Amino acid sequence: MAPLRNALRYWNTLRYLKPTQILGRVKFRLARPRVDARPAPQVRENKGSWIQAARRRKSLDACDTFRFLNESHSLADVGWNGDQVAKLWRYNQHYFEDLHGINAEQRSHWHHTLIARWVRENPAAVGCGWEPYPTSLRMVNWIKWAWQENNLSPEAVQSLAVQARWLTQRLEWHLLGNHLFVNAKALIFAGIFFRGPEAQGWLEQGFHILRTQVPEQILSDGGQFERSAMYHSLALEDMFDIWNAVHATGSALHQTHTDWMRHQRDVIQRMRHWLAAMTHPDGEIALFNDAAFGIAPAPAQLEAYAFRLGFPAISLPQDGVTELQPSGYIRVQQKNMVAILDVGPIGPDYLPGHAHADTLSFELSMYGQRVLVDSGTSVYGVGPERLRQRGTAAHNTMTLSGENSSEVWGGFRVARRATPRDLQVNNHHERIQVTCSHDGFLRLGGGAIHRRTWTFSRHSLEVLDVVTGAGKPAIHWHWAPGLQVSNANFITLSVTPEQQITIDLQSAVWSVEQSTFHPEFGRDEPSCVSVAIPEGCSSIVRFNWS
Repeated sequence: MAPLRNALRYWNTLRYLKPTQILGRVKFRLARPRVDARPAPQVRENKGSWIQAARRRKSLDACDTFRFLNESHSLADVGWNGDQVAKLWRYNQHYFEDLHGINAEQRSHWHHTLIARWVRENPAAVGCGWEPYPTSLRMVNWIKWAWQENNLSPEAVQSLAVQARWLTQRLEWHLLGNHLFVNAKALIFAGIFFRGPEAQGWLEQGFHILRTQVPEQILSDGGQFERSAMYHSLALEDMFDIWNAVHATGSALHQTHTDWMRHQRDVIQRMRHWLAAMTHPDGEIALFNDAAFGIAPAPAQLEAYAFRLGFPAISLPQDGVTELQPSGYIRVQQKNMVAILDVGPIGPDYLPGHAHADTLSFELSMYGQRVLVDSGTSVYGVGPERLRQRGTAAHNTMTLSGENSSEVWGGFRVARRATPRDLQVNNHHERIQVTCSHDGFLRLGGGAIHRRTWTFSRHSLEVLDVVTGAGKPAIHWHWAPGLQVSNANFITLSVTPEQQITIDLQSAVWSVEQSTFHPEFGRDEPSCVSVAIPEGCSSIVRFNWS
């Protein structure tokens, strides 16, 4: 039966793909592009003014020592290529994001040395640094750095042109999503940095991709379609950077490009509003799907960038409901409480690689502190820990007979997936009720449907879980690190020294298990999870605060 199960799993994964992805993958693997090392086009004289972009974390501990994903290694130990470190760490090594890190000006002599070393030690088309995604990010970071009154050497400028030519032959149509988006951004930046017919071709190609991908990837509520606040933040930074570059270059660009970019102002505003709705009172993002702190600029950094670019302030209601229905998220905010509910699809059908099996999960903050947390993401790649972090039990929602709500597998794959249904949002002044179901367990047989109802009043939250059909439900409640919980069905939590909440479990019994919280890649914090076993087909958890 195992071969049949595997065949079905592959079919239920591949059947959602677009023909572009399948044909693109074949073409990508079979293509043998040639390196074009002709002299670089002339660099455009930048008559505009590049505005300081969002800052990143410092990632250089010394001229040849990198710190990514909470791991530090030197070039002498790990070089530029090889499996001494994880693939994601290796990718970061080739991005050059420290050029825009906090206090980067103090490390400019390191940056000059490191760029020269990269050019010297990474021959064209050799190694993972020449894969399209790190190539795209590195091109943008070098160009942004040059626009901040830093001088790229002639060798680096020549390398930039070779990288742009190489990228045009390795565009990631087989992956689409954020990869293709940053490919387009890199071509636009190269087309603006250089001048002449070849550079104009890069510019046109980049804008052509953006014109198709912005309507596809940015939903009508402003959310990036992979439903990750981390990847959304990266996409928002990309839009800011392109806006910045176009306006800094001004009349040197064709009017069609400046006009198109000006029409993206409303898109950018919606993206800012979406990010604000997905940000907790602690200033950090919600962690649904693949998301972690420290990869994208923090929301405050992005808002400061927006201000420098001249965008007006945005605001959310201090109390009430913010519905992001195309994305499938709902924010409920009251004076001392913020809840963010996941009632949407796991992501685009043809691109669920960053999805978790977290349908009907939610996160809860009280008195400015996180109380219920998504357990986060600390690893990529293939392995049991990656699979566990993507699984339903790692989120504040229900498993059935130990199975996930969506069939996550491998490192970035999903076969059969949960579809939300019957969403209802009722807002009656001081009482807000949200109800939603999903069908992810139907694949198990037994006709099981999970329905969850959140009822918010001024000083309480009641969560009702009901499962119809056969199976053994278990509901998981992940507590923020530092919160002490017990097996009792009625407990009191001290959120701050002055503020407490009480939690009352009805129609179920729960046990407390040790778990881990992963707010960043490479970082595991001890935490605990309560697992509620309903006595029948339903359970109720009531949170009360004063």
